[in-house]
Amino acid sequence: MTRRWGGLVAVDRVSIELERGSVHAVIGTNGAGKSTLINILSGEIPPSDGSVELMGRDVTRWTQPRRAQAGLGRSYQRNTIYPSFTVLENCRLAAQAATQRPWALWQDAGRCAASVSAAHAAAAKAGLSDFLERQAGLLSHGQKRQLEIAMCLATGPQVLLLDEPLAGMGAEETERMLALLQDLKTEHAILLVEHDMDAVFRVADRITVMVNGAVIASGSPADVRSSPEVQLAYLGGH
Repeated sequence: MTRRWGGLVAVDRVSIELERGSVHAVIGTNGAGKSTLINILSGEIPPSDGSVELMGRDVTRWTQPRRAQAGLGRSYQRNTIYPSFTVLENCRLAAQAATQRPWALWQDAGRCAASVSAAHAAAAKAGLSDFLERQAGLLSHGQKRQLEIAMCLATGPQVLLLDEPLAGMGAEETERMLALLQDLKTEHAILLVEHDMDAVFRVADRITVMVNGAVIASGSPADVRSSPEVQLAYLGGH
């Protein structure tokens, strides 16, 4: 995939493959092209060249909502929750968005058994079962990030694109999130964009390193850590 903004090449012929059972981390300094890559994969922006496939189907021309309904979940760098709603309501709204029923206008959305069940399951998976009735805006920062992932899970995704889910977390919250990622990868393919290098090398099965929009290394954490190019460009080696 390539994405150009005028004369600037934000993503330069990048190929990446995500597999269920694996956390694939993408690292790089600010401006490396990581968020642009996620935006291409999620359908927020189209590639200038190249294509995107989702479970064997070419989805390059699909809109972001259509990709989401086909099994693609995405979280953002900033919290995208409904702070005045409860945890359960946030998850239920996400579930309803994935399985819209416009013909059922006369029914109370809160009584939709399928979306309520999906909401409970997603909250439990994200470790929020004890906070279902808590107003989302009153959650801790780490719990809000968990809620964002729960909202993704409520849509029934096969693939998760997670943009800096550890940002701003303390040590205890980071540990909870890393445990959650390890749990989620058994049933999902995960792309993780993250700046916390200690966390990345602990949780990732594969790492891709980007510099100025291009990939300079991709492989196991051990291979990436030992790469002279990566040490020079990103990890501070000499």
